[in-house]
Amino acid sequence: MSDTLPPCPQCAGEYTYEMNALMVCPSCGHEWAPAEGEAAAGAGERVIKDSVGNVLSDGDTVTVVKALKVKGSVSGIKAGTKVRNIRLVDGVDGHDIDCRIEGFGAMQLKSSVVKKA
Repeated sequence: MSDTLPPCPQCAGEYTYEMNALMVCPSCGHEWAPAEGEAAAGAGERVIKDSVGNVLSDGDTVTVVKALKVKGSVSGIKAGTKVRNIRLVDGVDGHDIDCRIEGFGAMQLKSSVVKKA
C-alpha cells in the first residue's frame, strides 16, 4: 500500500487502493475517480472580476464603463448605464454576466466592460 493514496471521501477509510482509473475503498465499497474530488473543490473557486479588479457576485449592481454596440439596435448601450441584479454564468466568448438591461432586454456582457457600483 502506498501512503500517498487519499482516504475514502465517503467513510474516510484509510485502506484505499487503485483499480485501473478508479480509487476503491474496501471498507464501504465506494469507487471514485481521483480527479472527481479535485474538480468539486475547484468548482467553487471561480472568481470573476470587473474591469478594475473588484470581485463580482450574483445580485450585484454594475455600471457599463464604455459604450457598447448592440446588434439590431440603432443606439447601443451608453457608458454609465446601471445594470441591476446580475447573474454570473459560463457564457461563450468571455460573456460571463447574464442580465436584463432596461430598454434592451435580456443580454450577456463581458466582465471586462463593467465596474461594480
